[in-house]
Amino acid sequence: MVGKANAHDSGKARAPSVPPARAPSAAVAEEYELARQRGTAEAFELFIARHGDDPLAEKARAELKRLSR
Repeated sequence: MVGKANAHDSGKARAPSVPPARAPSAAVAEEYELARQRGTAEAFELFIARHGDDPLAEKARAELKRLSR
């Protein structure tokens, strides 16, 4: 038995819904926060290596310097 189509069904397959892309700065800020939570030189060095031109890299460098004292 074939069912009747709903009024809103156009007969076309719908593309899956995709959430909007996040701002790259939000992802970088999350990475910085993870490095800060870890609080290790290695975490800050990795952040700086990946995002050396980002303004948060200066904060990471300051944290790295503080850790080396």
